[in-house]
Amino acid sequence: MGKLKAILVDDEEDSRQILSNYLKKYCPDVSLLEECKNIELGLKAIEKHRPDLVFLDIEMPYGTGFDLLEKVKEITFETVFVTAYDNYAIQALNMSAAYYLLKPLDIDELVSAVEKIKLEREKDSDSFHVQVLLDNIKQENERPKKIMLPTFEGFEIVPIDNIIYCEADDNFTKFHLTEGKPLLISKTLKHFEDMLPSSKFVRIHRSSLINTDYVVRYTKGKGGYVTMENNVELEVSPKKKPQFLEVFK
Repeated sequence: MGKLKAILVDDEEDSRQILSNYLKKYCPDVSLLEECKNIELGLKAIEKHRPDLVFLDIEMPYGTGFDLLEKVKEITFETVFVTAYDNYAIQALNMSAAYYLLKPLDIDELVSAVEKIKLEREKDSDSFHVQVLLDNIKQENERPKKIMLPTFEGFEIVPIDNIIYCEADDNFTKFHLTEGKPLLISKTLKHFEDMLPSSKFVRIHRSSLINTDYVVRYTKGKGGYVTMENNVELEVSPKKKPQFLEVFK
């Protein structure tokens, strides 16, 4: 595979210059074809060059990077989002397993993102995570609806409402769902505790993160136990008990 054809869309000239310089110096596998200062020019560049990779600022005048993606007829490229804001969009980006960089840019993170994307392109993987991202962003003030989970075979797109509970398994997490077999994901339970909405998911034990919608019974004890809708009984640690009970007040 040759170089990744890329374009850059960012309204700030200084940011474009910094990223352009970093790509030339640290990412020899990327060929930056065009730099664009707004959504309109970015859309034209995508149609013209049919890039492999788009570096896309999120917050821009007259719209966002997500607005640009909504206007693309067919997304055949990978996207690396670039933002100065650690805000609402970050949760949606994480949930969709999208690539993103926070300003000021970290060179190691940039190189890592490019390397991962190059591997994905070599495997001829589709950019499904972009559609998951757009679906989640559309929810605006609601919690995201889906999460993309990377598996050993590829990935699974799972509606959040289908997650009964998550179970720690060393540095892996096992997802127990309303349908199908459990999914083993190579990320820690803490990773998903931070990612999933706290209004719905509660850590009841060092090994369990539950969806409170599926709790059917709580049995008293030092910490107690919860019975989930799939008839699985899970221990509540004494330390986590107050946080768990607070949800049901």
